[in-house]
Amino acid sequence: MKSKKNFEVIIIGGSYAGLSAAMSLGRTLRDVLVIDSGLPCNRQTPHSQNFLTQDGEAPAAIAKKAKKQVLKYKTVTFYDGLAIKGKKTKSGFSITTEKGDVFNSKKLIFATGIKDIMPGITGFSECWGISVVHCPYCHGYELRGKKTALFAEPHKAFHLASLVSNLTDDLSIITSDKVDFPEEQLEKLKNNKLRIIEKSVKEIIHRGGQIEKVIYTDDSEEEFDAMYAALPFEQHCSVPEEMGCELTELGHLRITAFQQTTIEGVYACGDNSAMMRSLANAVYTGNLTGAIINKELSEEAF
Repeated sequence: MKSKKNFEVIIIGGSYAGLSAAMSLGRTLRDVLVIDSGLPCNRQTPHSQNFLTQDGEAPAAIAKKAKKQVLKYKTVTFYDGLAIKGKKTKSGFSITTEKGDVFNSKKLIFATGIKDIMPGITGFSECWGISVVHCPYCHGYELRGKKTALFAEPHKAFHLASLVSNLTDDLSIITSDKVDFPEEQLEKLKNNKLRIIEKSVKEIIHRGGQIEKVIYTDDSEEEFDAMYAALPFEQHCSVPEEMGCELTELGHLRITAFQQTTIEGVYACGDNSAMMRSLANAVYTGNLTGAIINKELSEEAF
């Protein structure tokens, strides 16, 4: 495979969005290279929910099945490795990997996801994606009725509270410090019987990623069954920014309605460019991106 250097499309990221784009392009006989480092952000999550036909499946099993299906399309090639550099060329783009291999393409897709920035709380990262989660649509049904904490700054905590309050009657907000919610928000929180805990978390005691209790910095502790956390994030791959792709105020890659970044010929799909962070959305945006690029290539050659 290394002897082949030129492709119509290079896809950086071989998880759900990247695989979906590859399938769309493979079915239109496009010559595609998928570069993937094998480190999806949900690799610790035991089950995927809210994805039609795959509800309850392990994310790794979904990805394995998807890759097997994509490999049936002979114009799609996979490369195991990490893309570390990209640049514009006269004919399109070139991508350099950490192994020193260089590949060229007419179009470029980043399906590289985002990286959550973990707080310095002992036990937190071990529970992430298992009992400390980011999304009530992905995990809320499974955590229904449990004693639940919300770990987020005030604006995000209030938003999460409105989404989670119908899933459990035992809900608390951990603010990490004394926080003054706007009066209107505070009234709604009280009316919905939400506790506000103005303490900082020192440690999460867990068993195999399943939260058992929270220990605060004042050494007091409290049992919880689940926690929603709104974490800051960064782009999983720095190549798009280094190439000049703009970010939104929230930190996602800025794209048009047709998935194109601020650089013509460079596209993005999945979590790196969408607020809706789910497998279903990643698959949808990947499928759309592949179709759009095929349209562009077809019109350029016709």
